[in-house]
Amino acid sequence: MMTKPLTNLQIEILKSFNYDIDDNQLNEIRQMLINYFAEKVSDGIDQLFEDNQWDDSKLDEWSNEHMRTPYKSK
Repeated sequence: MMTKPLTNLQIEILKSFNYDIDDNQLNEIRQMLINYFAEKVSDGIDQLFEDNQWDDSKLDEWSNEHMRTPYKSK
């Protein structure tokens, strides 16, 4: 089984937290990381909309899109 090397983020986190913390602190840190990456995704989407001059009508268009693969009739 091949193992993937650690990412730079994983290495930095390991170096920063070389001691035990309680479950509450661990959950708080997890939530901070979740919030950080969620904000990055949101910023990226905002930039995509800005770059393409999209507005809410684009979301409406996407919500009405039919993207299923058609079944082949026998």
